[in-house]
Amino acid sequence: MAMFEPGHLHIERHALNAEDVSYNVCLDYEVSNNAQGERGIQFTLHGSIQDKEFSEPFFLPRAEAYNFASNVTNIAEKYGIPKDKIAIASSHKHYDMVFEDIREKLDMKSGDPVDLEKFE
Repeated sequence: MAMFEPGHLHIERHALNAEDVSYNVCLDYEVSNNAQGERGIQFTLHGSIQDKEFSEPFFLPRAEAYNFASNVTNIAEKYGIPKDKIAIASSHKHYDMVFEDIREKLDMKSGDPVDLEKFE
C-alpha cells in the first residue's frame, strides 16, 4: 500500500510468510538550503522495518533532487529491506507524484542542466 500527499509518501508492506519482510515507512521532504547555502530538498526517511524503528535524513541539492529514489533504496537496504522486497515498482505512480511535486517545489523545467556524474 502506498499513499502520497505533497511533501509526504507513505509505503506499507506486510509480510506474507516467515521469510518475508514487513515495513511501514514514510518519506517526508521540503525545500531547504544546506550548510553551503545550496537550495534543494531535505528528506527524512523514517518508520519501521521488521518492527525496528529508524529515521534517516538526507539532503539533495536542486540538480540531484530527482535521484531521491536511489537514496531511499540504499537507506531501506541499510535498515534491512532486501533489494527484491523494496516496493518501488508497485509504488511507481506514487514516486512519479513525488518527482512532479519536487519539480514544482524547485521550479525545475525540462532541459535544466543536471550533473550526471552525481547520479548512480
